[in-house]
Amino acid sequence: MTPSGFVLLDKNPGETSFKALFPLKRVFSTKRVGHAGTLDLRASGLIVAAIGRATRLLPFVEAKDKCYTFRLHLGYETDTLEWDGDVVVQGEFGIRNSEFGIDEGVILREPWSTKCDRGNRRIQGGLTREDLEAVLPQFTGDIDQIPPRYCAVKIDGRRASDWAERGKDFEMKPRRIHIESLKIVGEGGVTEGCSGKSFATFDLECVCSKGTYIRSLGRDLAHALGTYGCVSQIRRHHIGNITLDNAVKGENLTAENLVPVDKVLDYPVLRLDDTQMAIIRKGNWLPWKTPVEGVGPEGHVFVANGVGEVLSLCRFEPGRICPKYFLGGDD
Repeated sequence: MTPSGFVLLDKNPGETSFKALFPLKRVFSTKRVGHAGTLDLRASGLIVAAIGRATRLLPFVEAKDKCYTFRLHLGYETDTLEWDGDVVVQGEFGIRNSEFGIDEGVILREPWSTKCDRGNRRIQGGLTREDLEAVLPQFTGDIDQIPPRYCAVKIDGRRASDWAERGKDFEMKPRRIHIESLKIVGEGGVTEGCSGKSFATFDLECVCSKGTYIRSLGRDLAHALGTYGCVSQIRRHHIGNITLDNAVKGENLTAENLVPVDKVLDYPVLRLDDTQMAIIRKGNWLPWKTPVEGVGPEGHVFVANGVGEVLSLCRFEPGRICPKYFLGGDD
C-alpha cells in the first residue's frame, strides 16, 4: 500500500524540479508523486512534494505565498535573465536606449568602474543602496509582470522556452502578481561565471504570490533604475508557513521524512469514530453541530480516525461536514 503525505525537499541548483522527485519514487516505490511550485533549473531551495493521495492537496500548497532571496546584478541583461546567459545588452548606470525612456549615451552618474564610500553610504558605480530602496515601493502590492521568454508558460501549446530556443518570435503577455514585501539584505556580493559586467550587485529578499518570476523582477528593478539587470543565486526559503529549515536533500531522503498532511496545511483536524468515518469514506455528508474553530474562508477541515490519522479533506458547513478528498493510503 502506497503511503500518503508530504516531503519537504531542498532542491540543488542545476537539477530540474521534476528530477528532484526521483528519490521519492525510489524510497516510496511509487510513481504517484508531484510537487507544488516549480523552481528554475538554476534556483535552489524548498520544494513541497507529495506522494499517494496527498498529491490532490498540492494546489492548496501552491497557492500560498513564497519567500525568496536572490542577487541582483546591475549593468547587463541576458536572454535568460540569469547571470550567465547570453548577453543581449551591456550598459552603464543611466545608459539605456530610448525604448525605455532614457536616451542612449546619457550618463546620469559616474561610470560603473567607480566604487567608493561617501560618508556612511556605500557607492557601487554611482548607485547607492538608497537609490535601490527608493524604487522598491514600485514593486510591492499588486503589479503586472511580464514573464521571461525562457520559462514554462505555454504559448500555442508549447513552453515559451521551447519557442525561444527555436528562435521563434512571440509575445509574452503581462500577468497580475502580488509582492507582499521586498527588501535589501546585502550588497557587493560576487557570483562566479558572470557573462557580462556588473557595476553593482545587491542581495534581496522577496515575499510574493504564486506566478511571480524573480528573474523578471530583477530585470524590472534594473529598468526602474535606468539600467539593465539579471539575477543569480535564487533560493526559496518558505512556502506559506513551511520553511526550508525542515527540508531534506534528495540524496539523504528516507521514509522517515514523510510528513503528515496536517503538518503542512494548517486546517483544523476533527476526530471521528469508525461509524462517522465510514459515512465520510462513502462520500456522504456527516451531521456536525459542534462549532469548529480556526476554519478559513474555504471551510477546509481534515478529519482523522480515533488514533489521529488524517484520512480525508472535507468542507465544513454550518451543521454538516462534506467530504472532498479521501487521503488514506492507496489500496
